[in-house]
Amino acid sequence: MTRHGETNGKDRILVRTDVLFKDLVPGFLNNRRKDVISIHEALETANFEAIRILGHRLMGDGGSYGFDAISEIGSALEQAATNQDSENIRRSAGELSDYVERVDVVYHE
Repeated sequence: MTRHGETNGKDRILVRTDVLFKDLVPGFLNNRRKDVISIHEALETANFEAIRILGHRLMGDGGSYGFDAISEIGSALEQAATNQDSENIRRSAGELSDYVERVDVVYHE
């Protein structure tokens, strides 16, 4: 499934966001890498509530920074955690990991 702003294969993903976020975006994306680790750790202990909360946070934060795909992944994570659906949680974590590794950001005023 291709999400908003993504391309097939291992191509780069181009996202345009406001120049006001230029100093914040690298930390934001690094925190999403840490979220992938947190998701896997929570899954090991069946802590679906932690995953649900993280997914909900991603829904809001992604769009705030101009990363709509992160919001979509967050929504999928929240729903999968609510349903205690480990397979879809793993899939969404993989999508998040892939996204943050392939995204290129272009800043505009």
